[in-house]
Amino acid sequence: MSDQALSVLLLGATGTAGRGAALGLIEAAHQVTALIRRGADTGGISGKMALREGDATDPAALAETMAQGRFDVLVICLASRTGLPRDAWAIDHDATVAAIDAAKVAGIGHVVLLSAICVQSPRLAFQHAKLAAEAHLRASGLVWTIVRPTAFFKSLSGQIARVQAGKPYLMFGDGALTRCAPISDRDLGRFIAACLTDPAKANAILPVGGPGEALTPRAMGEELFRLTGRAPKYRRVPVAMMRLIIGGLSLAGRFSGRIADKAEFAQIGHYYATESMLAIDPASGGYSRDATPVFGEDRLFEHYARVIEGNATVELGDHAMF
Repeated sequence: MSDQALSVLLLGATGTAGRGAALGLIEAAHQVTALIRRGADTGGISGKMALREGDATDPAALAETMAQGRFDVLVICLASRTGLPRDAWAIDHDATVAAIDAAKVAGIGHVVLLSAICVQSPRLAFQHAKLAAEAHLRASGLVWTIVRPTAFFKSLSGQIARVQAGKPYLMFGDGALTRCAPISDRDLGRFIAACLTDPAKANAILPVGGPGEALTPRAMGEELFRLTGRAPKYRRVPVAMMRLIIGGLSLAGRFSGRIADKAEFAQIGHYYATESMLAIDPASGGYSRDATPVFGEDRLFEHYARVIEGNATVELGDHAMF
């Protein structure tokens, strides 16, 4: 692996994590080309890298783009927008596998794949799709790096406006069922850039979280109330109620595709309500902050403060917790 500037093809550059990756790669002085869909929002990356129009899910567009440039590394930040089975297998698996295969044909030596920490305990369609894509990459014969980040700032910021409006903070159970070590887009982008040149990150699965202690939803709510100066007010959602809802939707979903989709969304919500976004300690089998590698300097509560002060914006993600 080289410590010099590399030529990089980036897929998924207009997504949240993809923009972070783009900026991290540029900051590291790599030559970046992004394949983007027609009409995609390129704010924040336009003018900072080469943009080529095309559909990353189209094998022909991938092959043409790769043939037009001699790329050293392919960075894949593709992710399904809904997490529903049909989207997950189309994007998290099929499009990702097609990109890996195209990279091999084009002579690209190294593929960096953005995955997710939650695949270590898979129960959802998009997790199984990502795991299958990971397995395909590991068996490809290419140099590979799989990055599994913890929670993103974006997915943990959906309740800022709610609290600012005087509404109660929503949480499952007592708000202490789960913990996470969130990482910012900027820090994740820098970590991805480091994967291109650090030999220790070659042929490795890399969980990564941000700095600081692991945070519970309750702690996030307390900080939002402190920052907004509002009296704490919570609305607790029993996990047992979620299970009942999922059961009812799953039964009705046998007869309706629309309701089946709702059941899957409920399953996704239940997963994030009950599973921590931390690495699993092989010795104990439990989620562990100590087992979750730390990278970067950005902290979630500082992000909250910037948003509340009007110095940052929040766009709700497709898998936002609330």
